[in-house]
Amino acid sequence: MSQSFPGPKTKAALRRGIPLFKNGLRFDQDEKKAGSRGFRPVRQIVIDKAAGDYVWDLDGRRYIDFQNGWATNPLGNCHPEILDVVEDANRRYGFHFDHPLRYELAERLADIMPNKALPRTNYEVSGTEAAEAAVHLALTHTQRRYVVTFGASYHGNSLAGKVLSGLSGESAAYLEGWGGGVIRAPYPFSDHIPADMTPQQYVDFCLWYLEKQIPETVVSADNIAAVLIEPGLAEGGNWIPAIDFIQGLRRICDRNDWLLISDEVLTGVGRTGKMWAIEHYDVVPDILVYGKNLSGGIAPLAGISARDDILGDNSHFNSGSTFAGSPAGCAAAIKTLEIYERDGIVAHAKKLGDVADEIMSEWEQYAIVRQIRCSGLLMGVSFNATQKMHPDAEDWWAARAVRGEMLERGVWAISDHEDTIRLYPALNMAEATLREGLAIMEEAIERVAKGCVIEGDGAAYPSGVSGF
Repeated sequence: MSQSFPGPKTKAALRRGIPLFKNGLRFDQDEKKAGSRGFRPVRQIVIDKAAGDYVWDLDGRRYIDFQNGWATNPLGNCHPEILDVVEDANRRYGFHFDHPLRYELAERLADIMPNKALPRTNYEVSGTEAAEAAVHLALTHTQRRYVVTFGASYHGNSLAGKVLSGLSGESAAYLEGWGGGVIRAPYPFSDHIPADMTPQQYVDFCLWYLEKQIPETVVSADNIAAVLIEPGLAEGGNWIPAIDFIQGLRRICDRNDWLLISDEVLTGVGRTGKMWAIEHYDVVPDILVYGKNLSGGIAPLAGISARDDILGDNSHFNSGSTFAGSPAGCAAAIKTLEIYERDGIVAHAKKLGDVADEIMSEWEQYAIVRQIRCSGLLMGVSFNATQKMHPDAEDWWAARAVRGEMLERGVWAISDHEDTIRLYPALNMAEATLREGLAIMEEAIERVAKGCVIEGDGAAYPSGVSGF
């Protein structure tokens, strides 16, 4: 491997730019700290060009893109057909709230909803706004005051999004007093299960906690409006819930007149090999939240869909913003859905997911690999640190080291301050490219497993910069 990674142009841009942003004052001292402990700086790139399945850094080096704009480019980077319709929409409509594309897209969305049971639409700009809108819609429809969310969930980075989310660490620091209407429940992880429970026992516990513990010790069941669930816990590590859990959750909601909100900002529009992740469970939610994949990674658009009786007549609910349902966003979404239908994108994503699952299932032979999780192209690999790495190594160091090796070898993936690497290939990626990227990832795992490389221990480049 090259000792000059990243290249000089990329390195110069990082040193110039990173100090201007969050934690920028700590940049030099964190880099020195990592070096003093025998670690190399965290591997990082700056994108100069993106096209299809690839990105290029400022030094001209090409990478297979498993980061995928944080799972926002379902048809690869800079899809030319979507670029064309966005430009046409901007030239024809500029920006105005009412335009015919709003209505055409709403019709298309109603047609692809689970069981076609959610015909009403409300547009937003981002997934964060859409998650907030879904919660407010549930509160106003039920005229109740509480919503149940889950540990390690992610519903956005606004004030309300942070309160609704369950990520650990400092993501919601000093907002503790703002979460009075949010009740946090345990998510049914398949690993790190407490009290030596089996996975099935833990699923049963999580369901029991929802239906018995919360109403008996936290708040009355008849004051809970909804349960907000990710049917694939994305930012928290690409955890995939058991069928028993989601079906049990639906039954609990029905018994208690709670609404079930499925947050599919990341898992929706084909990511898991079905149009909606909730469809893997034969469950229909009452409200569905979407974004990211919907508009092909070109123009921002998100929204919610709901039953007629929930969104069809609700004078207390009000949501949306200046750019919600913009002509460009709607044009991008319409073209994206057209391409999905024309090219069989969801079926192709399922095929790629099956290929990836078969390949990655062999990786648990490596001591540093704890668990492989795949649902279509929602893929995660969680890691264990070993003594070969460092006597004080934490599990997320192993994930960061593997990601750094992948990057040096030409594959770009996501690893935040967690013990998991997350992979989000484009849903139309060529199978050969997927196989090549996974082969490179295995090479990186093998090298780290041998104790050949240690990544930075804190943030030689602070969290929040693209690629982390």
